[in-house]
Amino acid sequence: MIVQSDLLLTNIGELVTMAGSPGLRRGEAAGELSIIRKAALASFSGKIVWTGQTRDAHDNVELVDNSLEINAAGRVITPGFVDSHTHPLYAGTRQVEFAMRAMGSDYEEIAAAGGGILNSVTRTRQASSDDLEDNLLKHLTTMLLYGTTTVEVKSGYGLDLETEIRCLETASKLSEYWPGTITRTFLGAHEIPPEYRNRPDEYIRYLIDQVLPEIKTRELADSVDIFCEKGVFTAEQSRYYLQAAKTMGFGIKMHADEFHDTDGASVAVDLGAMSADHLLSISDRNIEKIAKSDTVATLLPGTALFLGKPFPPGRKLLDAGAAVAIATDFNPGSCFCESMPMMINLAVCQCGFTIEEAVTAATVNGAAALGMGDYKGALAPGMDADMILWDLDDYRGIAYHMAIPDIEDLIVAGQLVSSIFE
Repeated sequence: MIVQSDLLLTNIGELVTMAGSPGLRRGEAAGELSIIRKAALASFSGKIVWTGQTRDAHDNVELVDNSLEINAAGRVITPGFVDSHTHPLYAGTRQVEFAMRAMGSDYEEIAAAGGGILNSVTRTRQASSDDLEDNLLKHLTTMLLYGTTTVEVKSGYGLDLETEIRCLETASKLSEYWPGTITRTFLGAHEIPPEYRNRPDEYIRYLIDQVLPEIKTRELADSVDIFCEKGVFTAEQSRYYLQAAKTMGFGIKMHADEFHDTDGASVAVDLGAMSADHLLSISDRNIEKIAKSDTVATLLPGTALFLGKPFPPGRKLLDAGAAVAIATDFNPGSCFCESMPMMINLAVCQCGFTIEEAVTAATVNGAAALGMGDYKGALAPGMDADMILWDLDDYRGIAYHMAIPDIEDLIVAGQLVSSIFE
């Protein structure tokens, strides 16, 4: 059957399709990239319609008027990265805290001194919507430059109805013109705000009774997240809150077991959360539990590097059979880095991933962690035509070239976005 196409790429040295069953990958499947060599790819109206050998392209693809044909000249093409955990909706930076950490202060000490999340909350509440938009666009542009074509954007630096709504409205506005795909997560339960200090149960009740219904009515968020951590929200509070959010129709995610084993991963699995994120301190018992579930274990190795913490137990999770994703955790306090290629390098060098497992974690499993596994993260017929054109002839160079991605161009929804590199 001949398919119509408005974009045809030929002479691809390695086409990393990630073809296979849609959704999350684990075990041997996590290491299978389904590479086609001497390949071609066709898309139409932003969707992949055909992949195969270059020699067969013109027998299977009919180019429509005003179509674009690109000779990849032996280069590597992969799916665009899916960054499934980021915090770019904030005002102000926290380099002073970074310097404190360099002199020996840890995360908890900085927070006790008035730093941490509440520092960003104060500045975000004071910021104008225009300033929030400019800052978000700056970071999304950097993410795109580093190959991210789908990104989860969390709120969580407002912690009141008015600021959280302004932040989510900003993400919604940018989703209309940023070239990639934005999914929005409400993280009002990121910290206990000053006005509810020592009253976390009342704050949770406020979020459930007043904030979540307003966000749902305005359709401002796709998912809801909570920071389950010692000194923030307990596993019991997290279970209560996320169950309420799930009942309202939100997807649910969870910051779990970052600094302490709080049993957060267990709660995430029990509730059928899309992902449990961080997991630096996950117990062996909960590694086995998450491995038997469809909750994606999302690891954030950049945060461990930034904070000087032990890296997450990637190899243990992979060997146990968990579906594992990696993401940047880009935020102003504990991982000021927008680069998914850097996370791939860290996953390989510090968390025990093979290169193939790391690529899977940054594409297919990242999409699964956002509930987008049916159309993001792979280059197979029916999937979104989001891809990276690499100035490489071997996909292993993605992880090998630390911090400096060899990206030549991007295609998002079947359209070249070369202008961003000019």
